[in-house]
Amino acid sequence: MMPGGMFGGPWGSGGFGIFGMIFMLVFWVLIIAGIVLVVKWLVEQGRSGGASGSGGESALDILKKRYARGEIGKEEFEAKKKDLL
Repeated sequence: MMPGGMFGGPWGSGGFGIFGMIFMLVFWVLIIAGIVLVVKWLVEQGRSGGASGSGGESALDILKKRYARGEIGKEEFEAKKKDLL
């Protein structure tokens, strides 16, 4: 075996040298960044409720629905509405 090891030394004189190592590092950084972006996008899609894309309901809308369903009384509705506004 040669004194420089299997690849001919610390800089890998197998053709590209240090530039090959830099390009490989950039390649893997891009791959990992792409995976992170895809995962982030999927998580955001899950939070927004998928295809609806409405961005969610406001607190006042939720309060109105609870009042309409009879979950809370008029006094509680008015008090919470005052707090929100």
